[in-house]
Amino acid sequence: MISSFFILLFLYLLSMSSFGVCRETVCIGSERETLLKLKHHLIDPSNRLSSWNASLNPNCCHWYGVLCNNITSHVAELHLTTPLPTFSFDVFERYEIYQVYEEVYEEYSRRAFSGEINPCLVDLKHLNYLDFSGNIFYRKPFPSFIATMTSLTHLNLSNAEFRGKIPSQIGNLSNLLYLDLSYAFNGRIPPQIGNLSNLLHLDLRGYYDYEESLFYKNVDWLSSLSKLCYLDLSNTWSLVKGCTLPPYNQPSFLNISSLVTLDLSFTSPLSTISFVPKWIFGLKKLVSLFLYDNYFEGPIPDGLRNLTLLENLNLNENSFSSSIPTWFYNSFPHLKFLGLSRNKLQGTISDALGNITFLVTLDLSYNKLEGPLPTSLGKVTSLVELDLSSNKLEGPIPISFVSFGKLSSLRYLSLSENQLSGNPFESLRSLSKLSYLDIGYNRFEGVVMENHLINLVSLSILHASGNNLTLKVGPSWHPTFQLTVLDMSSWQLGPNFPSWIQSQHKLDYLDMSNTGILDSIPYWFWKTFSQASFLNLSHNHIHGELGTTLKNPISIPSVDLSANNLRGKFPLLSNRVGFLDLSSNSFSKPVDDFLCKNDKKPMNLEFLNLASNNLSGEIPDCWDMWPYLVDVNLRNNNFVGNIPQSMGSLTELKSLRIHKNLLSGTFPTILKKTKQLILLDIGENKFSGTVPAWVGESFLDMKILILRSNRFSGHIPKKICDMSLLQVLDLAQNNLTGYVPTCINSLKAMTQIYKISVLLWLKGRGDEYKNFLGLVTNIDLSNNKLVGEIPKEITDLNGLLFLNLSHNQLIGHIPQNIGNMGSLLSIDFSRNELSGEIPSTITNLSFLSMLDLSYNHLDGKIPTGTQLQSFDASNFIGNNLSGPPLPINCSSNDKSYDHNGEGSDKHGVNLFFVGMTFGFVVGFWIVVGPLVICRSWRYAYFHFLDNVWFKLQYFF
Repeated sequence: MISSFFILLFLYLLSMSSFGVCRETVCIGSERETLLKLKHHLIDPSNRLSSWNASLNPNCCHWYGVLCNNITSHVAELHLTTPLPTFSFDVFERYEIYQVYEEVYEEYSRRAFSGEINPCLVDLKHLNYLDFSGNIFYRKPFPSFIATMTSLTHLNLSNAEFRGKIPSQIGNLSNLLYLDLSYAFNGRIPPQIGNLSNLLHLDLRGYYDYEESLFYKNVDWLSSLSKLCYLDLSNTWSLVKGCTLPPYNQPSFLNISSLVTLDLSFTSPLSTISFVPKWIFGLKKLVSLFLYDNYFEGPIPDGLRNLTLLENLNLNENSFSSSIPTWFYNSFPHLKFLGLSRNKLQGTISDALGNITFLVTLDLSYNKLEGPLPTSLGKVTSLVELDLSSNKLEGPIPISFVSFGKLSSLRYLSLSENQLSGNPFESLRSLSKLSYLDIGYNRFEGVVMENHLINLVSLSILHASGNNLTLKVGPSWHPTFQLTVLDMSSWQLGPNFPSWIQSQHKLDYLDMSNTGILDSIPYWFWKTFSQASFLNLSHNHIHGELGTTLKNPISIPSVDLSANNLRGKFPLLSNRVGFLDLSSNSFSKPVDDFLCKNDKKPMNLEFLNLASNNLSGEIPDCWDMWPYLVDVNLRNNNFVGNIPQSMGSLTELKSLRIHKNLLSGTFPTILKKTKQLILLDIGENKFSGTVPAWVGESFLDMKILILRSNRFSGHIPKKICDMSLLQVLDLAQNNLTGYVPTCINSLKAMTQIYKISVLLWLKGRGDEYKNFLGLVTNIDLSNNKLVGEIPKEITDLNGLLFLNLSHNQLIGHIPQNIGNMGSLLSIDFSRNELSGEIPSTITNLSFLSMLDLSYNHLDGKIPTGTQLQSFDASNFIGNNLSGPPLPINCSSNDKSYDHNGEGSDKHGVNLFFVGMTFGFVVGFWIVVGPLVICRSWRYAYFHFLDNVWFKLQYFF
């Protein structure tokens, strides 16, 4: 037997030698010509097909990407893929994601094939493997002729930017084992963006172009592919112009029961289908099932329990709203990857979770799960990544959860945004392989000691802000880890500046804001972190002059030292700095040296905040040295004079705030050149003269215009109505005369209605409004000398939240259609000469939380509604009104009150400050805040605002 075996082995090797070594595979001439014709129609920017040259090398079997059958010499495989860009970022680099992506995509596009795939490809009758994935056949129709190539066993056209209908004739490829027609954001955003596991949140769904994507009217053709093992149709549309997913329970799909991998992720964004199709539950051989981002609703379907061989299950980003069923923990003995994040799952996490003992990755983040952490997780010793963030979990981290020898493989752990308590480091101290830890925004408290951290030798990224933790270590402590990202905001680290930071040579992102530091910044700090990217030491009590420890210009791209006690001269900057916040300090030296003598060359700074210092004198006239500024904030200082001429050179400027200074003169005409302004706030100064008509002509992108508390006079120019994107118009406390413009309904942004949840503190209580609201919209024309009637056109502004016309000389009736303004939260018409009855439609304003109609000439009965009677009686006095909430035996026309209302504060709440405080907070973070971090985000964001104003619901 043994001798026979060796004889057979010898003959086999001999035959292989004769075919594979002694005999060279030479391609067939007709197939060589086909390949050359194919090359002719492809665009090859990097010349990867240079070997496809018959004169230099006639043997096409040796050409790039071509594999021939060793026996028949027929072309068997074409590997003409272009790998999509890949990224490997630490968490801080998420802020530069678009900038990096632009650079990487440009390099990728210089390698990718484009042009077209010529139909001559069908002449390769023996081709079984075809891969054109990752190329840029932008807007080219799906190459339907491929459906005739019945020899194919492997077809990959994923992420190649084809458009249009997937032909049902694909079902003719009955020999297919592998089919990938998935689509990645029109090819412009690579799916490898998912490698950015540290992203807090990224929503790119707005980048899909439904009209330019692949779609299918049905997938009946799937039932013909009985040999198929791998199917990926992710990001192709299952509903375009009435098209649907496979029928709910169509049995013919059981013909593809050989499937091992099925990916139908994001295949029904336009569909009304809210269930997982039942035919999937019959695919008993499935090892990997990906159904994320499909808007499936209801409970997790019972049919999943049939798929007992599953190793990878991704149901992320759906709308499953049940608890995790008990059978789930016992049905998948081989499960390694489980994704249920961004659903609406409720209830507790069962201790039976420990039965899924082979889990490597578990993601239950962004749900509504509650209760304690299951102690049985300690049994899942294979876990490498665990994400339970953004739930309602409570209680301490069980010590048994990570006791010695348990979860020893864990590298990624996120428990942020829960209600967990106790000292987390007492339980996490043994995780020696942990490199990423996010425990931010919980209720953790206690003292963290050196021995709690000594075993965390692999820790690289630590997010632990928003807790009540204290770090107590010796002055000579040297951590065993080297961090790249450290966020300890709101810890107690002071009073001394933490000296142990000096040992962290790899730190690129450092946030030690609000940590009780009552010290100066040491000299070594600036030297150690000169190459870092992000620094936030705000809201401490850091004192001293930066110049005493900062010997060289600051070179950190993003620096926030606001809300401290720094004084002296402003620091010099290098060209790396893009964001600088020195607001709320005690700088008082002239700002000229900082602005006008910074290396005498154009600087790259984009965000500059010097608000709330003790700056005085005129604003320096050298802004042409800062041509890239996007946001300038000089508010709450003592600047005099007017806005300097050089500010007109700031062509990139989007936001200018010089509120509460001592500036004077007429409206600064130099701003006429800053045509990209979105926010202008020159309130609380001494400007005078008229509001010029060119404001409405030049500031067509303006969202927020604040001129309050100046000395402007004359009429409100009608050209302001041309500012159709305006959302906050504040002209209060001036000397304006004339009428409220009837064209006010041209402010179209105030007619936009979107569903959003807003939390406001009004009248001392927190009210959550889940109504159809946009971003903060506000009109405040109070405390002027306006006359005439309230224009009925104002009731077209059904997206308006705050309306204040008080302290004017307005006459006539309250507009009858005021009930159409369904988004209103606050109305103040007090201290005017309004007459007539209160319109009954006002009871339609179901979200109204503040109403002041006092001191007019209104009469009749106060309309009965669900809210009007809940307001204080003082909101209606000074009229001839009757009915609740006015006292029965009290005249509402009580003249003992000061009709002019000077100095009165009946509510204890100033309507303007409520509205504008909320407006500034939300307005800043929406218009400016997200742009603080990344230049490419800034450019993309403002372009985005120009075209699609509201896509910001995830910020709330």
